[in-house]
Amino acid sequence: MLLIDKIIRSNRKTIALVVELDGKLIIRAPKGATKRQINSLIEKHEAWIIKKQAEARKNAEAFAPHDFIEGEEFFFLGKKYALHYVEKFEEVLKQDIILDGDFKIKNATREKAEQFFEKWYKKEARKNFKERIEFYAKEHGFEYAKIKLSSAKRRWGSCSSNGNINLTWRLVMMPQEIIDYVIVHELCHLREQNHSKAFWAQVRGILPDYKTRRKWLKGNGKRFQFP
Repeated sequence: MLLIDKIIRSNRKTIALVVELDGKLIIRAPKGATKRQINSLIEKHEAWIIKKQAEARKNAEAFAPHDFIEGEEFFFLGKKYALHYVEKFEEVLKQDIILDGDFKIKNATREKAEQFFEKWYKKEARKNFKERIEFYAKEHGFEYAKIKLSSAKRRWGSCSSNGNINLTWRLVMMPQEIIDYVIVHELCHLREQNHSKAFWAQVRGILPDYKTRRKWLKGNGKRFQFP
């Protein structure tokens, strides 16, 4: 039997098998699911799990964490920008990091580069997600409760039963059309809490090319990791 790294129980109705980017096997299960039911599902999908874990190990080697060194490139809205350490900013700014053609951080605070990047990404994510969610909600009559940021590395977004739209801030590193796809996907879950034909018909009605965007996300999402 394959090793289970973690079991997360909630009010969900089905058991889900998740292979994380580091190869860990996470089980998302209903509160009442038995070990026998979980093990049975793992046994049924053992070949798939082994394949995904092998891919995860391979990808982990290909996409090493950032080192935050001079000239290293970081994504923002699908484009790469180099990191440069400067003695001081040209203007008196309160920001710890600025994007001005390239990312710039004061040399004296380079040991905090990772912290500055995450803070900056989250700020930009809140602004971007709020603007795009409000746009699609207004255009297509969606009513949502709150917009929440997560730090998920694999799950790009989710829609809770009480109408909250949850998006990982890491999405802000991706192209805008991909961010929009995830946003529309989650907004459509406000009306269809499943992936039925009716759900995908709603997504298609807003984004006719959603399959292209979805395929891109599946194939490229692992490139946009941090740190």
